[in-house]
Parts: sequence; structure tokens; C-alpha cells
Amino acid sequence: MPENRDDLHDLRRKAHEAGIEGNSKMTAEQLRSALRDVERGKDPAEAKEKAKRKGRKNG
Repeated sequence: MPENRDDLHDLRRKAHEAGIEGNSKMTAEQLRSALRDVERGKDPAEAKEKAKRKGRKNG
């Protein structure tokens, strides 16, 4: 699903607030995945790396 700039900006802001640092090159799908993992209790850095690995497999 294509994201508009405001939606992507909002996802990046939420990721930053959740402790997912350095998310400027992450896709919207990766950001959503990492945020979901953090909400479930995963460490933000681990959630980010998992989302990036998953994104490389799919893209």
C-alpha cells in the first residue's frame, strides 16, 4: 500500500518515540513491524533489526 509523506512521517515519529533510532531508511512496512514488536515487549534495537531482515527477504 503506497504511503503518503504524512503517514510515513507519523510512522517515523512513532518509531522514534518507541526508541527505534536511525529509522530514516526503513520502509513503512518495516516501521510497522518494528513498532508491533516493541508494543509486544521486544527491545527496540532487536525489533528494528528483525524488521530490516524481514524487509530484505521480501524486497
